[in-house]
Amino acid sequence: MRLFRFLALSLLALSLAGCATSKFKTYNGPAVTQVVVQKGARKMYLMHNQKVLKSYDIGLGFAPVGHKQIEGDGRTPEGVYYIDRRNPNSRFHLSIGVSYPNQLDRALAQNMGKSPGGDIFIHGRPPEFRKGGRDWTWGCISVTDREIEDVYAMVRDGTPISINP
Repeated sequence: MRLFRFLALSLLALSLAGCATSKFKTYNGPAVTQVVVQKGARKMYLMHNQKVLKSYDIGLGFAPVGHKQIEGDGRTPEGVYYIDRRNPNSRFHLSIGVSYPNQLDRALAQNMGKSPGGDIFIHGRPPEFRKGGRDWTWGCISVTDREIEDVYAMVRDGTPISINP
């Protein structure tokens, strides 16, 4: 009887574990060779050479017009950067880092006697941030939680990202 109960509980545990979903997806398609963000259109494209693999509607910083210059200005940077890190335990579901600030960004902020800021990411939008407008971040690029799971799987560290006005 004990053996039967043990086997039944083990089988139940294994079947429940198989039902669990993971935020970590796998991707085996063409390599993402560049990420392109069009701020004005609120679109982000994952590219393989000249071909669009995926496109997303995005949210930006709460002051979306113009290039990020200093910490706290609410702007999303403009220019060519690269994906330089990832955070699997992000407060925003998952996130991948953008290499802002670069040397020029630091120099511009220094000339104003300010910090350029940092911690610019592409990330999800957890429940506590779902109310309100589209442009709500402090300068990051946001997509849905489900979309960041795909982006996280597809985009590798070192991938260039071009953020255009």
